[in-house]
Amino acid sequence: MSSFDTIIHLVYLVAAVLFVRGLHDMNSPKTARRGNLLSAAGMACAAIAAAAVIVRDRGLSGYAVSALVAGLAVGAAIGVTTARRIAITAMPQLVSLFNTVGGGAAALVAVGDATGGSHDRLATLPVDVSIPVALDVLIGAVTFSGSLVAAGKLQGVIPGRPLSFTGSRALAALLALVAAAGGILLISGQLPGPALAVTAVAAVGLGLLLVLPIGGADMPVVISLLNALTGTAVAMAGFVIDNTVLITAVPSWAPQARSSRSSWRRR
Repeated sequence: MSSFDTIIHLVYLVAAVLFVRGLHDMNSPKTARRGNLLSAAGMACAAIAAAAVIVRDRGLSGYAVSALVAGLAVGAAIGVTTARRIAITAMPQLVSLFNTVGGGAAALVAVGDATGGSHDRLATLPVDVSIPVALDVLIGAVTFSGSLVAAGKLQGVIPGRPLSFTGSRALAALLALVAAAGGILLISGQLPGPALAVTAVAAVGLGLLLVLPIGGADMPVVISLLNALTGTAVAMAGFVIDNTVLITAVPSWAPQARSSRSSWRRR
């Protein structure tokens, strides 16, 4: 391992520690501000390290650099504006929207790396990569649609009462089976392109049907569970792209979700 790789791994380790410590501090209102700052510092370290690796490998074209800079600028502007304007009482739906973005982004990262711009590459993926890809797409898509519904219910865009229809449970079970079958086909290398698409679409529908029947009063608990799923999806993306910081930082999501559920129960 070169000295450059050693430094990158150390930076990733620091980022992971900052993530875990930051999320731990968010358990209490007294330390939440410090937790946010630590988590932001960890994200900055991880982003800088990733950019350094990309520059060294010269893996970006001018168009890709422009897209990244534009995305960074737009995302930062939206994040700062939202954080300044959002009321503290609207924080649960903001967290749900973050889950939406996180789950969707994790799934897209896995799909982009697995396909490499070509559907033919999916058929040649080793099992240790195709399994995380299938799980990432499944979990990320469920989190994406489920979190979007949760945010809509809390914001009042979607009625807060339980929404269901005749046969909704049977349809949800069918979508779960379809998503699982698509994942198995993807892992086995049989029709990997269509299997990936079927898994994603079925998982999106499953996320909708799982959250719509839950009332708005229970949305905070649902969001905490979706938060844990987002962490799992990010971990799967880390296995796909072989990124240590994505894998090591994720175990903090589940304890954070458990703490959130306990806090809401006490209220």
